Amino acid sequence: MRARDSARRRAGAASSLRSAEAKLDETVGLAAAIDLDIVDAFIVNLSKINPATLLGPGKVEEFAGVIAAHDAELVIVNAALSPAQQRNLERAWHVKILDRTGLILEIFGARAQTKEGRLQVELAHLTYQKSRLVRSWTHLERQRGGLGFVGGPGETQIEADRRQIQERISKLEKQLETVRQTRQLHRSSRQKVPYPVVALVGYTNAGKSTLFNALTDAKVNAEDLLFATLDPTMRRLELPSGQVAVLSDTVGFISDLPTDLVAAFRATLEEVLEADIIVHVRDMTHPDSDAQLRDVDGVLDKLGIDETRRAGIVEVWNKVDQLDDEALAFLHHRADRDTASIVMLSALTGQGLESLKTCLDERLQAGSEIYELVVEAADGAGLHWLHENTEVLSRDTRDDGNIVIRVRVPQDRIEVVMRRFGSAGASRISVE
Repeated sequence: MRARDSARRRAGAASSLRSAEAKLDETVGLAAAIDLDIVDAFIVNLSKINPATLLGPGKVEEFAGVIAAHDAELVIVNAALSPAQQRNLERAWHVKILDRTGLILEIFGARAQTKEGRLQVELAHLTYQKSRLVRSWTHLERQRGGLGFVGGPGETQIEADRRQIQERISKLEKQLETVRQTRQLHRSSRQKVPYPVVALVGYTNAGKSTLFNALTDAKVNAEDLLFATLDPTMRRLELPSGQVAVLSDTVGFISDLPTDLVAAFRATLEEVLEADIIVHVRDMTHPDSDAQLRDVDGVLDKLGIDETRRAGIVEVWNKVDQLDDEALAFLHHRADRDTASIVMLSALTGQGLESLKTCLDERLQAGSEIYELVVEAADGAGLHWLHENTEVLSRDTRDDGNIVIRVRVPQDRIEVVMRRFGSAGASRISVE
């Protein structure tokens, strides 16, 4: 079925690149992510949208027979259904209907493990459900009317439910604002200790969590499932030069990601906004890899990542171990022509991991300068400041008790270092 029109040109272009078969396969994969038993799947070409049921009357009747024959309990429609369309299809088919947004919400609800994740999912679900409450209760009101109710009991229940939902939404928004502030405090603390942040982003099931585990020796869940990772994780990453960074694994993106979900998960995704380097992990074995690239680009756009920052993204072309020699040669040819920073690797086998670490190391060191400083032994406050605000590469004590310390200084702190320690004999070793 036709995917929902995107508000962004890039997302629309990505959708048009996908074949109907690929869209169907992805939807089946989403259903499998919550252990649904798929008894049949169909592609429907629509010449026009029926405002009442999305499908034409003939198709609605045809699928009613198919659903009855399979004794199905749930139908998934890979499109954004209006509340009226969902209600009318449920009446016609006598089953529960999930549209694409509803399916993704179900997956997120099943996968959220942390308190923060559950709050975000609940907020997105309630926001989605609120728009469908009136029509659901209209259906019940008609049933009740036939039983002799006087007045509008359904309407009264609608208003009560709407108030309860809105009160819960307000409470969740306050709780998530507290989460956002807490994350901001954590980021401020990390900024005081000069550990840059590297954020992994990518289409769901591109291999982000497998790469995260390979780089940090962590044990994050890395199943071969869509949305295997929902809750964010951060770990220490040591680079070849000895520099330490913080690596962040984030929720996977997907085409037509519901706006409510982007909004609900903003507290989590702000880690991407604040990252020093964004690493986009791509599954180069997937036939829709280029369309997925545009989908991720569209979500980053929604988050406020501008063109300048997107131009600096490091692309990881993952799963090269699954490609034959011809496909691999083609990718090398593409990479040579591309102006972006590209690292080809296999997170599963470890092939190319060192190249990625080197790439990140060089990026983070760009613009920094290495200084050798002489600090008096009594200047404990100065030594503490250097450890907190620079990367200490070496430290030796001279015969006179003074300390020779070699540090890598970020560009924005060079002036402070020279003002504080320059008179004690600072010397610049190199510029990187």
